[in-house]
Amino acid sequence: MPSKPVDPHEARAAVEAVLPWLAGAADQPERPVLAAAVRLSLRTLEQVSPGRSVEVRVPPFAAVQCVAGPRHTRGTPPNVVETDPRTWLELAVGRLGWDQAVADARVTASGSRADLSNLLPVLRF
Repeated sequence: MPSKPVDPHEARAAVEAVLPWLAGAADQPERPVLAAAVRLSLRTLEQVSPGRSVEVRVPPFAAVQCVAGPRHTRGTPPNVVETDPRTWLELAVGRLGWDQAVADARVTASGSRADLSNLLPVLRF
């Protein structure tokens, strides 16, 4: 579980700030704006699905552990999801489906618990 609960209004505002970019109507947001959207949406996922069996990585901004199940403590976890910031945000708001993202190689998911399809989207607009 995250050490500090995510303020849903703060998370929503952070992600809302990048929606024009996701829609193709604006340039990529400044790094701090993009970082806030990624971090808060990932922390929302962590809060909605607490656990330590899957590590979700969105470099260079953040990584969280979520999903109940066996916990890993050292080295590379057995269940890892990794993607870029834009893809993560498209998944987080439901503009991109999990299966399509995996099929298009926009997401790498390894391990038996690394399917996040039932947890997405984490924010709806």
